[in-house]
Amino acid sequence: MLYPLLRPVLFRLDAERAHRLAIAALKALPRGKPAEADGPLASTVAGLHFPNPLGMAAGFDKDAEVPDALLGLGFGFAEVGTVPPLPQSGNPKPRLFRLVEDRAVINRFGFNSGGGEAAARRLAARRDLGGIVGVNIGANKDSPDRIADYAAMAALMAPLASYLAVNVSSPNTPGLRELQDEAALAGLLDAVLEARGPDGPPVFLKVAPDLTPRDVDAIARVALDKRLGALMIGNTTVSRPALRSPLAHESGGLSGAPLKPLALQRLRDFRAATGGVIPLVGIGGIATADDAWERICAGASLVQLYTAMVYEGPGIARRIVAGLEQRLRHAGFANIAAAVGSEAVRS
Repeated sequence: MLYPLLRPVLFRLDAERAHRLAIAALKALPRGKPAEADGPLASTVAGLHFPNPLGMAAGFDKDAEVPDALLGLGFGFAEVGTVPPLPQSGNPKPRLFRLVEDRAVINRFGFNSGGGEAAARRLAARRDLGGIVGVNIGANKDSPDRIADYAAMAALMAPLASYLAVNVSSPNTPGLRELQDEAALAGLLDAVLEARGPDGPPVFLKVAPDLTPRDVDAIARVALDKRLGALMIGNTTVSRPALRSPLAHESGGLSGAPLKPLALQRLRDFRAATGGVIPLVGIGGIATADDAWERICAGASLVQLYTAMVYEGPGIARRIVAGLEQRLRHAGFANIAAAVGSEAVRS
């Protein structure tokens, strides 16, 4: 309720400084009540029980500092990272820009992180608290062997993560998206799956929205062949739809409202390419219950947001969850899983 009053003050600050203040506030405030475990929005995806389908996307809590505070805001799950093996400062500042006129953000962080060991210590300390906390893993910018980096992170985080998210979709680490090539991707996933071990958590793959139909088909083949837990569609975009902000020229990945049409279409593409066999996570431009519901009906078993919380504040999770419950009742579905992909059934 206070956020509309605080936002003008926060928006006068550099965007990255405001983000650090948000992390500090979540650390200091009492933890809220986590989402109801067995309500109408609960579902099982990749063998994990999600109390509701709305998650906080990677990028907000890069170093696993506040996953439980995020769960206390009403999110059904939280994803931390991206975490590379070694600490790195990321790209030069400034590297985070609010495009207020477009309700969007451009970032070019470049996997700034305290590294795997520091994040692992925090995750180990909260292991008994429960809740679904995924770990988004990546490679160091200057690594001579990026596949080895992913494997090392999979081995380190497997005992601590509810799921591992393999991030090959960031536009801010040079050459990273080349790992989405079919042969390179298959080799990467083999290394991650082996490092995770036979009893490790499910592996999700996060891909970019900037893909051709041929890319979509190739990635779908690999994901099905490797029996991944889910595909995450997608990350920020390097494309620039019509934008009003004077900061639209900044380089980096664009997120927020302008990404929604592209992200929705790419989700539909992957739903068609996989035949609904593999769960999908819809990401990009989700700011309301209608946005989340649209993504679920298009085939997403889970959805994530981040940029919308910059504009709407920490109450956004509970508002969207309440709205999803209303839409579920209105549509006459017994549970949220029944709504997944229902747009295809209706058409």
